[in-house]
Amino acid sequence: MSKRNWVALAALLGAALCAQNPGLQRTIVTRGDTTVPGREAVIVKVELAPGASAGRHTHPGEEISYVSEGEGEILMEGKAPLKVKAGDGFVIPGGTKHDARNTGTQPLKLVAVYVVEKGKPLATPAP
Repeated sequence: MSKRNWVALAALLGAALCAQNPGLQRTIVTRGDTTVPGREAVIVKVELAPGASAGRHTHPGEEISYVSEGEGEILMEGKAPLKVKAGDGFVIPGGTKHDARNTGTQPLKLVAVYVVEKGKPLATPAP
């Protein structure tokens, strides 16, 4: 499969993951190469509706996020729930099964930077 087809497939799979969860909205702001061969940085606005969760998933690289509004919990496999609120930040290691849940009454908004393998879906559902 060509690189172009892989990128198109990755975009479709990422869109399908978001479509499965109407309470989650991911909007890609920009993406670009990094100095690490085979990796790209993807900046994304993430919004979770009150009471919604992202669903358990993984990323093919690190997630580095800043909470711009709201409050919630980040649930990483093997770790205690991490309570977050506006002004907080967190890092999720690549491949870690995790979920995010809005525990507040307002939308939970994040600015996420993913440093991920090029050509792979941004997020993949996890059991």
